[in-house]
Amino acid sequence: MLSIATLGPVGSDSHQAACQYAPGAELLLFNRIADVLAAFRDGLADRLLIPVYNTREGEIKDYFRLVARMEQGFWVDNIVLPIHLSLGALANPDKGGAEITTIVGRGSVFRQCDEFIDEHYPYATLMKVPDIEAAMTAIKSENKQGHAVIDSEELVKKHGFTLIAREVVAHNRTRFAIIGRELAPVSGYDATAVITRPLRDRVGMLADILGEFTRRGINILDLQSENDIKTQKLQIYVEIEGHVNDRMLKDALQTIEKVVIQEDDSLKVLGSFPRVDMRVKKIKAFGFIGSGAMSKWFADRLQNEGYKTLVTGRSTPVTPEEMINQVDVVAVCVPISVTSETIRNYGPLLRDGQALIILAGESENTIKASLESTSPGVEVMFVHNLWGPQALTMKEKNAAIVRTHRSGCFCSEFEAFLYKHGADINHDSASEHDLLMGVGQKLPTTISVALAKTLREHRINCDDINSHSTLTSLYGILAMARVHNQNPRTYAEIMATSGDGRKIVRTFAKNLILLIELAEQGKITELTTIMDENTDFMPSSFLQARMKQAKAVDELMSHPNMKIY
Repeated sequence: MLSIATLGPVGSDSHQAACQYAPGAELLLFNRIADVLAAFRDGLADRLLIPVYNTREGEIKDYFRLVARMEQGFWVDNIVLPIHLSLGALANPDKGGAEITTIVGRGSVFRQCDEFIDEHYPYATLMKVPDIEAAMTAIKSENKQGHAVIDSEELVKKHGFTLIAREVVAHNRTRFAIIGRELAPVSGYDATAVITRPLRDRVGMLADILGEFTRRGINILDLQSENDIKTQKLQIYVEIEGHVNDRMLKDALQTIEKVVIQEDDSLKVLGSFPRVDMRVKKIKAFGFIGSGAMSKWFADRLQNEGYKTLVTGRSTPVTPEEMINQVDVVAVCVPISVTSETIRNYGPLLRDGQALIILAGESENTIKASLESTSPGVEVMFVHNLWGPQALTMKEKNAAIVRTHRSGCFCSEFEAFLYKHGADINHDSASEHDLLMGVGQKLPTTISVALAKTLREHRINCDDINSHSTLTSLYGILAMARVHNQNPRTYAEIMATSGDGRKIVRTFAKNLILLIELAEQGKITELTTIMDENTDFMPSSFLQARMKQAKAVDELMSHPNMKIY
């Protein structure tokens, strides 16, 4: 039987990775990496599994350096595992439990979730432990109220801790290296890891090394460099496409050692292995409630990523009820005015282990409806894509995301999909999102409709507007035309959204009346003071950046071809 030495305890990330790599293997679990290495060195284990890279930490340097120093064995394979860290305590502080004052965890866990701790528990004492299971046992046996742990959800539940927050870190994946005794055979889709010995200083050394790969058309998958701790000389790690026994790659490595570096044994081949993809997918299928253009837009792009998609609506062959049983993630993408109602109708049909993603423009009421109408085991996340189905790509388009305490690994995977395709992601709270959308959508839309209504009521000839507008005043005209050249229902839905965005429109209306009265009374000094106070409130960096954008638009609009007669 194959035996694998790795870091414990049962339920740890390394343990789960080993089970995924070889489900029937004998696992030797240790608390210290030195014991893991000793078990492999002494022949007690056939394989060694250790973490070498984390998407939040980067290289896990302590372990990575050990791989580089190993005198026996080769890097033969990889496992990429999503890391789902959860916060657990003996009792929930929100339901009578003690306030969390101490958080216990492994050092790597604290590094991965430092943002979460800084945001939610900035004053908590962090207690780093090598044996998390022993620490959890002690907390429970000694009834240490106020102590919490961060680790896998499996461990939290195994020891009977109350789950306070799940998936506290998004985009968190770890790559584990499998070390074997023999070089892995060619698979046809390989990568090779190479590290240099500490190098003597020479101008252009790094460029010359990389040049040997690039001039042969060998793709570089990863490049890292650091100074050797002892000598402070440069060491370079390169991961390149191909197997070490491929003729082209073998020739490149020989040239680098003999001609570029000019030192024998200056390169160490850590191993060759099937290429690894850090983008692990847990979702198999997405289902959409709402058969409009935006649902189809997302469905097409998700299909290109290898997901199965189902789009359902009132007239589709498959009903929403039938679809929900066939997918991992249900996305609601319907008009804003009926989003909450739709969620309350279909939310109870979702089962634990699924996710509900709300694709809408108003968050507070829709999130409330989602959390109330679905069971606690259903993930929930709100996504507001600030582009329409006419957009060719998501690149550099804004996406506002509101994560909830039930946003888990499925939600993170959808967020990673947006990020991969170039969306500029902004994380909001529900109230913050609705307030900002009052500024970004509700108010501009309301102004555009009011402006068009004003032109109509005063019978102003639209053909005369261009000749009587400055470039600055033309911005509002352009926005008005854009709004009225598209589906009016869409913009009516935006104006009718509830939530904190209404405050923005009402405050604007109040201030508009004030300014009209001051202007009609000829109070120029008061008007100037208001503008000066506004300018003081806005950062100079913001004003300068927006002015730069405005000048770029002015330059474009001043071109003869852009003038409309």
